[in-house]
Amino acid sequence: MTHTTIGADISKDHIDLYSMPDGQALKVANDRKGFAAILTWIGTKDVERIVYEPTGAYHKAFERFMMVQRLVLSKVNPRFARRFAEATGRLAKTDRIDAGLLQRTGQRTCPTHS
Repeated sequence: MTHTTIGADISKDHIDLYSMPDGQALKVANDRKGFAAILTWIGTKDVERIVYEPTGAYHKAFERFMMVQRLVLSKVNPRFARRFAEATGRLAKTDRIDAGLLQRTGQRTCPTHS
C-alpha cells in the first residue's frame, strides 16, 4: 500500500493542502467545515502524516481537530521548512507552493510527530 504525505499551509482564513503520491490539492476554510472537508478529501488514503508549520494561533484548531481524528501530525519549524525550500531551489511564495514544499519536507526528512 502506498503511504500518503500531506502538506498543509495554514493561514488565518484558509488552509491549502497538497498530497503525494497522487498530486491532489485542496483549499478549504480554516474552520470546522473546512476541517470536515479535509476528512472527506482524505477519504481512504493511507495517510502517513500531515506536515504543517505553526502559525501563531491559526493552526491550533486544525491541530486539535486532526488529533481527535487520530491523524499523525508533524509540526515543523518554519525556518527548517524555508531552508529545505532553499535547498531544493524553490523560492516562490504562494500558499499552494508552500503546501507542496511542506509535503516534500515531510516525505524527504521524516520529521517527528507533534
